[in-house]
Amino acid sequence: MEESLVLFSGGIDSTTALYWALGRCEKVHTLTFDYGQRHSIEILMAEKLVQKLRVPQKILRVDLKQIGGSALTDAHLPLPQYVNVDKIEEGLPLTYVPFRNGIFLSMASAWAEVEGIKEIVCGFHVMDSPNYPDTREQFVKSMEEAVNQGTRILPDQDRIQITAPFVNMKKSDIIKEGLSLGADYSYSVSCYAGAEVPCQKCSACILRRKAWEEVGQKDPLILRLEKEGRL
Repeated sequence: MEESLVLFSGGIDSTTALYWALGRCEKVHTLTFDYGQRHSIEILMAEKLVQKLRVPQKILRVDLKQIGGSALTDAHLPLPQYVNVDKIEEGLPLTYVPFRNGIFLSMASAWAEVEGIKEIVCGFHVMDSPNYPDTREQFVKSMEEAVNQGTRILPDQDRIQITAPFVNMKKSDIIKEGLSLGADYSYSVSCYAGAEVPCQKCSACILRRKAWEEVGQKDPLILRLEKEGRL
């Protein structure tokens, strides 16, 4: 692809997706969503990295607090906390934002259509978070088909491709891929609690810590915060 659009939250997966796209595309854009998430700090951190990499960024705003149903958008719902990965319960988690990735891909596809971009890259993966229905490979394929049914007027027009290169990879393997690409994870924020310093208790923190342990390296975010005297 000559040009790609990366869905960029600033977390580990989307950071890896950004470096992956930069390694194969002549021009890369990033799209970040401000959707009323309690951890909006991720937007600020995402801006730091794209500025460093000199990659264009567009921030789209959609208020998913109006829908609710998730601990990430409804302040009245408690944020689940855990001791370790084994304690994360099965079933739809309270941190699931209803159809969030479908909404993001729909908006990204509309923006890409206007800009003439034919590939959307996302860092979705299901191996470490199998209870999220909107990260699965079949979901990505179905969204791609729906997007092309709703955007192409003529059958011979170029299709929009939704690429999820890590969909069947573990988070630790995604990190290894990113490290091989020179990815900077020191500003990638995963914590759902809403601060730059991770709470180390939410599911995002627990899964992130486990992944870095599997990689055999210390989390660059933690290293930076320690260097700054914040841990």
